[in-house]
Amino acid sequence: MQQTTTHPEGRSHATASNPQNQHFLDRWFGVTRRGSTLRTELLAGVATFLAGMYIIVVNPAVLSDAGIPFTSALSATVLISFLSSLAMGLYARNPILVAPGMGMNALFTYTLVLGAGLSWEVALGCVFWSGVMFAVLAMFNVREAIIDAIPASLRYAITCGIGLFITFIGLQNAGFIVGSNATLVSLGTIDAQLVTFFIGLIATAIFVIQRFNGALIMGIALTTLLAAPMGHLWGDEVVVSWSGLAAWPDFGAVMKVDILGALKVAYLPFIFVMLFTNFFDALSCFMALSESAGDSLKDKNGNPRNLKRSMTVDAFASMIAAPLGTSAAQTFIESGAGVAQGGRTGLVAVVIALLFLPFLFLSPLLSLVPSIATAPALVMVGLFMMAPISKIDWTHFDQAFPAFLAIILMPLTYSITLGIAFGFMTFVLIKTLTGRISEIKPAMWVTAALCVVMLATT
Repeated sequence: MQQTTTHPEGRSHATASNPQNQHFLDRWFGVTRRGSTLRTELLAGVATFLAGMYIIVVNPAVLSDAGIPFTSALSATVLISFLSSLAMGLYARNPILVAPGMGMNALFTYTLVLGAGLSWEVALGCVFWSGVMFAVLAMFNVREAIIDAIPASLRYAITCGIGLFITFIGLQNAGFIVGSNATLVSLGTIDAQLVTFFIGLIATAIFVIQRFNGALIMGIALTTLLAAPMGHLWGDEVVVSWSGLAAWPDFGAVMKVDILGALKVAYLPFIFVMLFTNFFDALSCFMALSESAGDSLKDKNGNPRNLKRSMTVDAFASMIAAPLGTSAAQTFIESGAGVAQGGRTGLVAVVIALLFLPFLFLSPLLSLVPSIATAPALVMVGLFMMAPISKIDWTHFDQAFPAFLAIILMPLTYSITLGIAFGFMTFVLIKTLTGRISEIKPAMWVTAALCVVMLATT
């Protein structure tokens, strides 16, 4: 992404030199001081919203598999996206979207609820406690010690493994991959649904390749339109049915979180995995975005600007997501779309937050979207999450083998937690048995112990 540093339309000498002539938004967010303009910030906010708004539909679709009603999950998704992005803009003053994250919702639904058998209320309790732990870490600023403890190869592997897992789920939802007694999995029946999904997938890929703003949401809309006549033309099943345009928000999942029920030793590994995933996703996102923008998103020490405040916002967003009825919120790497447009201040995040609000009232319209329409977006998100695989050093097998296990076991065991657990335990075992015990940091010993407890209690 290229840095945008000059914007003649907003950098007149009178405005730059005399703060009294500046718009109050310019003064509050330091727009001119950061080398941007109000127009640029507004357009950057729109660009990021279009890049990340697919979560409004995809997150409820995933959470509904866990038993949370679609409309309740949709209202929770919109509300937490509004509140957390607004906080990121007003408190942390950074141009970053915060919303329920892909990977976290998959962990919630397919590992905690469908895999481990937790009720979605207890699973929300695990989300809450992971947010509390995240908030403590953010406030006491211990990120350096934690970063140093977990090897980079495993951090990259976890992101890649979650990407494969999400892609697998998308292919399942589309009927592209089905169960098989002979081979465990197989290609689904070539029918109208599968053809519709494949067309939508190719179209979404083309939108992404052409760098269209909102490429994923465009793919979802196109696939929904293609699926609308399916029941009438190719079978009896009605895939898309009209139930109205707007309705009042559904807050049926608000305060359904079981905070005390999540306080069990057996659930500690789940809480830790959520904490670990969210913490490193947030940190890596902040670092990547600051690098892409040159020095304008860095502090005087070369670190991401307002990092402690940004991490604090992310932590509290995760904590309040549970009472609202959704999986943990996290920073979105799609924020890079706005940064590429020249967005440099918290005004971008405020614009994003305000753009989410109208969708509180559009649940009937958005419930039109069938699973085969969100499936292409899931596959593409999986592709995006595979990017760090090139950063793993595959020539050093003491690093590569645990990373490989973490990546491959997530989709094959249908569990993000199991993939992470075996990756961590293998890392500790290999380092110990090869005489490199000094390379194991204390946090890794604790993590491996938690993984053993989890496996012993499942």
